[in-house]
Amino acid sequence: MINLGGAARTVAAGPTTVVSDPVAGSFREEVDAVLADFLAGNLDTAGDEDWRHGIELLRSFVLGAAGKRTRPTFCHLGWRARGGDGPGVVRVAAALELFHAFALIHDDVMDDSDTRRGRPTLHVDLADRHRRRGWRGDAERFGRNTAILWGDLCLVWSEQLFQSGGSAERVARVRTLFQRMRVEAVLGQYLDVRAEVAGAGLADCLRILRYKCARYTVERPLQIGAAWAGADDAGLAALSRVGVPLGEAFQLRDDVLGVFGDDGLTGKSNLTDLRDGKATVLMALTRQAATAAQSAEIERWHGDPHLDRAGADVLREIIVDTGGLRRVEEMIATRTEEAVAALHDASIEDDARTELVGLARRLSVRSR
Repeated sequence: MINLGGAARTVAAGPTTVVSDPVAGSFREEVDAVLADFLAGNLDTAGDEDWRHGIELLRSFVLGAAGKRTRPTFCHLGWRARGGDGPGVVRVAAALELFHAFALIHDDVMDDSDTRRGRPTLHVDLADRHRRRGWRGDAERFGRNTAILWGDLCLVWSEQLFQSGGSAERVARVRTLFQRMRVEAVLGQYLDVRAEVAGAGLADCLRILRYKCARYTVERPLQIGAAWAGADDAGLAALSRVGVPLGEAFQLRDDVLGVFGDDGLTGKSNLTDLRDGKATVLMALTRQAATAAQSAEIERWHGDPHLDRAGADVLREIIVDTGGLRRVEEMIATRTEEAVAALHDASIEDDARTELVGLARRLSVRSR
């Protein structure tokens, strides 16, 4: 149920079952151990106090309890799905998490976000350090610039971890997928940024959905893990039939949480996407079904950087009344079942199939 603030109206909004932490377990602990050792080993690379401070911030960001390790988990399950052959998959999975850190840090700068995972974003924290130390110049500019550099560093380090995962032959076999994932993630982000200023219809939003999340979050990590275990082209194609619909369902849930989620659970304000005018499937469906009066309200409030809680409640009510929220919930359910059906058809290890089915269902109803 969702309470629409000042509207004093409560509406049904999809599943009532919620999952606060859908990804956990011993493999997460292994990934965290690799990341902790790697980052600790780079604390004093430059012999500089502020460098060390920056690495400490990265350690806190990467190893914070709110990080779900979704991509490493799919990598691990893809590896297990094809028999779990070959050592080093934990380092490949950790490389995916460092690439994700790069993407999040840059995304927060581009979105001018104040919080991430319930804490100040990296650029906000760095700007505060500038002010505390009484440095010259603009603190916000320093925070943004240095956060971009720390994000770049995560990108470099993700490559280092990936290369250290196993033999040169195994790394070479998987590299094409790893590179493809990185390009697709950047393309998805570009399409997202462009859509904020140029507008985007439903087809455009679905394209952004596929590149920015479906491939990057689920399909490619699954395939990278499977390829690390020696999967052939047919095996990778089978996991693609799982990963694309499941990744789309994952992002559609993210879009719902970005507007209707509990800030305390998501760790990010539920005003940010509305203030940024994010081009999401949720908003595209809402615009399609809106009346003239509702369209005028959408144009007034969606993308307003000064949007307040009352204005957000107006938008939320329109999203519900037009059926936009209901249709997205239906899309999530349909894509989840498509992924589950593909899992049942795939020739993979039974234990991995069971875990993937359970994970798919949990991710579809998560609350963070």
